[in-house]
Amino acid sequence: MKLLNDFKKFAIKGNAIELAIGIIIGTAFNKIISSLVNDIIMPALGIFLGGINFSTLSLKFIFFKEIISISYGKFLQNIIDFFIIALSLFLVLKFLNNFKGKEPPKSPSNEEKLLTEIRDLLKEKKERE
Repeated sequence: MKLLNDFKKFAIKGNAIELAIGIIIGTAFNKIISSLVNDIIMPALGIFLGGINFSTLSLKFIFFKEIISISYGKFLQNIIDFFIIALSLFLVLKFLNNFKGKEPPKSPSNEEKLLTEIRDLLKEKKERE
């Protein structure tokens, strides 16, 4: 029974729920970015490079009477996907940070206040001399 109660506390905590929401949104975001890359960017890049379809690029070798295919085009496609996803996340986070606004300045800690007082006292002493 204690294990079940502990699990309920864990599942209901904000962190677990936020993580689940983040995973769901991330999955949806991945579909959008994949479509952007596969349906818009890569065809345009292929036309620019003379009709090359990156996903079909490969090297074929004959090794002990077997054909081995190294699909480097899929690897290039995944690298491009990664950079587009990274750029998209950067832009979204930058937008959200600008939208959120600036946080009010924090009040100085006790240590900072004490150091400020010491600095002011030293300035006064130096000015009197």
